Amino acid sequence: MKNKVIDKKTADHYLWGDSCDSWVLVDTAGLSIKQESMPSGTREKLHFHANAQQFFFVLKGTATFYLNREEEVVSEQKGLLIHPQTHHFIANNTNETLEFLVISQPTTNNDRTTIE
Repeated sequence: MKNKVIDKKTADHYLWGDSCDSWVLVDTAGLSIKQESMPSGTREKLHFHANAQQFFFVLKGTATFYLNREEEVVSEQKGLLIHPQTHHFIANNTNETLEFLVISQPTTNNDRTTIE
């Protein structure tokens, strides 16, 4: 397998939720790394992953996570590990765009159960 440099310009891109962006930087069975952007006032749906753990690292802005009914605010240049089976979602409750990395191990492909 050939090594290659990847960035937002060369990564696969998709839209999710309410005009949120995702750039797929790495996607293997054992590891997924995405750079994502959420406009002000957006959130994802409550869900969980049966097998994957996820580490979110905030690049720009402030993220609000809801984890098993608890709220955790994570500011710029800080991160949060979410264990498998944890009911969670991320929200951007600010007036600024939120940018973050989400690193999942193993991949979350076919490993997401939406609750709401």
